Amino acid sequence: MDMIIPNWPAPKNIKAFASTRLGGQSCGVYQGLNLGTHVGDDIITVQHNRQWLAEQAEMPSAPVWLNQTHSTRVFEAVAPSDVALDCDGVFTRAKGVVCSAMTADCLPVLLTNLDGSQVAAVHAGWRGLADGIIENAISQFDSPVMAWIGPAIGTQAFEVGQEVVDIFCAADPKAISAFKAKPQPTKYLADMNLLVTQRLNSVGVEQIYYSDLCTYQNPQQFYSYRRDGTTGRQASFIWIES
Repeated sequence: MDMIIPNWPAPKNIKAFASTRLGGQSCGVYQGLNLGTHVGDDIITVQHNRQWLAEQAEMPSAPVWLNQTHSTRVFEAVAPSDVALDCDGVFTRAKGVVCSAMTADCLPVLLTNLDGSQVAAVHAGWRGLADGIIENAISQFDSPVMAWIGPAIGTQAFEVGQEVVDIFCAADPKAISAFKAKPQPTKYLADMNLLVTQRLNSVGVEQIYYSDLCTYQNPQQFYSYRRDGTTGRQASFIWIES
């Protein structure tokens, strides 16, 4: 299985990786290791993909999956769960609980405190990011945190309108540095890595690391909603080893 291992100095008991679309049993527009049950793929096939991934990654338990809705809700998981949670972030202090965040262009943000006793996985689209999903996630921790930003849509591919610029800049005028105007009126290219960095910095997170992988520009490796419309989902995972 193709796994992207974060390039961060996390404590040795912290295990983390991001999946790609390589492998798996899904076919057609979902070709590969689709992990999303909500995108129109055959559910049995997706379940097989999820089980295969957990086995290949030697996970201590099945991942805690999320019903992601671009909200700011972060749930604390105290044990593994077979029920998908209605939130966009999952936090845990418990060993062996695998936190996950599915994406297909949005930012997957993995978090750990510096002593490896608390972790979280966050799905951050522009709406959730603007509304405070990062701030809510960091508030769960009681000691300093480091972050890894996984594969997401890159600066050259994420076009947004004036309303997105206005929303971010109303909260923080410095956010304007994350938007590059296009020749078309009121169209911009957004740097999501910079926007999430600004939000992390605002709540005291200075150790931030990046995959620097663009989902949109790598169709063989990643699903991308902006590129393909109907498509699958990859995911990022983090847990505390027992």
